[in-house]
Amino acid sequence: MTHYDLAVIGGGIVGLAHALAAARRRLKVCVIDRDRRSNGASVRNFGFVTVTGQRAGVTWNRARRSRDVWAEVAPLAGIPVLHRGTAVVAHRPEAMAVLEQFAGGTMGEGCRLLDPGEVARTLPMVRPDIRGALWSPHELRVEPREALPKLAAFLAAAHGVDFLWGVQARGVETGAADAVVVDTTAGRITASRVAVCPGGDLLSLFPETLARRGLTQSKLHMLRLAPQPAGWRLPGSVMQDLSLVRYEGYTDLPGVPALKARLDAEAGDALANGIHLIVVQGADGSLVVGDSHHYDPTPDPFAPAGVDAIILRHAAETLDIPDMTVTERWLGCYPSSPTETAFIDAPDPAVRLSVVSSGTGMSTAFAIGEEAVADLFGEGPAP
Repeated sequence: MTHYDLAVIGGGIVGLAHALAAARRRLKVCVIDRDRRSNGASVRNFGFVTVTGQRAGVTWNRARRSRDVWAEVAPLAGIPVLHRGTAVVAHRPEAMAVLEQFAGGTMGEGCRLLDPGEVARTLPMVRPDIRGALWSPHELRVEPREALPKLAAFLAAAHGVDFLWGVQARGVETGAADAVVVDTTAGRITASRVAVCPGGDLLSLFPETLARRGLTQSKLHMLRLAPQPAGWRLPGSVMQDLSLVRYEGYTDLPGVPALKARLDAEAGDALANGIHLIVVQGADGSLVVGDSHHYDPTPDPFAPAGVDAIILRHAAETLDIPDMTVTERWLGCYPSSPTETAFIDAPDPAVRLSVVSSGTGMSTAFAIGEEAVADLFGEGPAP
């Protein structure tokens, strides 16, 4: 029986991030996942590695570190970086005031404000009736449904990580001096340390520990629009006014209450459905558009057409999109905390339980993996 330095339970982006951090320390690693491939929140998102707008402090720092790891690993793993940077477009004067306040603060470093003329020159697909925009150079974007399999293949080929796909971890047995035992449907696996990265599965492992966090689930709507004509190309991701009352890097700014009041009057249906517009573009020219947020411990599987219509309305108000044909629709789901963007818990000295509880896994997981692995194996730098 192979003994591992680290067994990672969960093959989404958080689990793969832990595997990468351990592999960089030349540790022997296995990843166990009940699905045949990464199939949860990690492949049902924008692939948008977001720095600007993240909650100040730990989350913002994690996003910056994770963005840097993505930039290092993506070319090694053959993962295309599809675009870099983000434009936050202001439709209303209140939104422009918030962007000006953000740009003047610490987290606005490197960002620049664009007047309507500059927006027209740099993002000609933005509709002209706007107040301006904030351009951030800090973001990058990958295609998640392609990036996750390529990242797993890279970990296997370049770092010797073993993957047990389609294997359920049924329990983690601690207490032995030299090993933790993971009981799985493929047999018992021993490891010196275990990282549990359960994603939205809050009941299979350490449910009492997870219950103390007060988590629920967030369901979101996502859409893909047809490839746009040749030459219609976004230079980066696009957001707008609605994001400024949702992303915590903005919400404490003094101009937000006035913007929120105006949005309540003019876009109340969007706020009621937790919608904030993000538009990104794929290598084939298609657009991924979203998203909404509905919270329930057991989200239903239904996707009302009216929610999609609101998302598409805001996309059309912000961008002159030649082809609005919807070619795909899907639901995402992730665990959500009322207070924490993520946490690393220690139900046992040899176990770390890592959960991203804010939908920011693509943006922060690599840093969280590094922190958890350092906590398990010591604070020294990876070789």
